[in-house]
Amino acid sequence: MKALKYFSIFTLLLLFFSCNVSPEPINYGSDGCHYCSMTIVDKTHAAEVVTNKGKVYKFDATECMINFMDEFETSEIELYLSNNYTEPETLIDATKATFLISENIPSPMGAFLTAFKNKADAEKLQADKGGELYTWKTLLDKFKS
Repeated sequence: MKALKYFSIFTLLLLFFSCNVSPEPINYGSDGCHYCSMTIVDKTHAAEVVTNKGKVYKFDATECMINFMDEFETSEIELYLSNNYTEPETLIDATKATFLISENIPSPMGAFLTAFKNKADAEKLQADKGGELYTWKTLLDKFKS
């Protein structure tokens, strides 16, 4: 009976930890983009999607993540993450980010799309580099058209 109790606890813990919904670090220079298959090297423009079941998809740019959404059931996505331009390698919630499209800031796939955790940081770079600011919703609308 005692063995059954330990087995049950072990099984519950295994289930709990196997369904962990959280981002994974991107291995720059070795991970490939799930959408375009390019190697992810840019530490300021990478992105990631995490599904409700914890599966992680990595992208070399936010625009690849957005294009991937056309091929995937978006109701299964728990997290949309983009690298914060002002803190390379730091993933932020893309749905709360401010995005800047400026032809003076190249991105891996040529959309000139950059994500910022803080709107003030985006506005500061926009004043210097030009371009247009977007929220997640307005960015998705732009890519759909």
